[in-house]
Amino acid sequence: MKLELKGLYFITDRSLSKKSVIEDVKAAIDAGVRIVQYREKKLPDDAMIAEAKQIATICKGKALFIVNDRIKVALASKADGIHIGPYDTDYIDVRKIFGSSKIIGVTVSSLEDAKRFEDFGADYISLSPVFSTSTKKDAGEPIGLEVIRQASKTLRVPFTVIGGINFGNLGEVVEAGAESVCMISAILKAEDVEEEIRKAERIIHEHAARKGKK
Repeated sequence: MKLELKGLYFITDRSLSKKSVIEDVKAAIDAGVRIVQYREKKLPDDAMIAEAKQIATICKGKALFIVNDRIKVALASKADGIHIGPYDTDYIDVRKIFGSSKIIGVTVSSLEDAKRFEDFGADYISLSPVFSTSTKKDAGEPIGLEVIRQASKTLRVPFTVIGGINFGNLGEVVEAGAESVCMISAILKAEDVEEEIRKAERIIHEHAARKGKK
């Protein structure tokens, strides 16, 4: 599948899930998401690989499957790509391992770093954190909406945004220029993940249309 960052970018989080990671992914696919990132910090490699293979099967032909940070897991599960932080591992080394056919996304906290990884050849950028967030303790200072506005005008590669985004501020994030948005706590803490995703998609669509009319 072709990378197209629009709408909700779904990220798993076992610590927030009401049911299970697998059930959350199924709900996300049923809601129509086009990209799923498996983010897991606590499981050993073998358990992660087994779960990642299940997710890959669920996503096949319906959504791109991205593994966060764990190269071994991404390779073993035949994921569509991997997502790394700017300091998790060296981008050049990751590209050598995965080659040009796999997707590599990078989280950054400034427009300067976004442009740097764009020049390196990253397939997409994640700008983080937009607002203060409790999901990732080491996320750093919020970048705010202005960076999103600048990114929408200057970046050549697609980007998504993450960090403290909820239903109260989702509209302004989209109107600032974000076509793709990550919402972890706001989605996974709900009893009905599929319905929350559908709600988020409606808001994204409505505010994107409003922005287009300005």
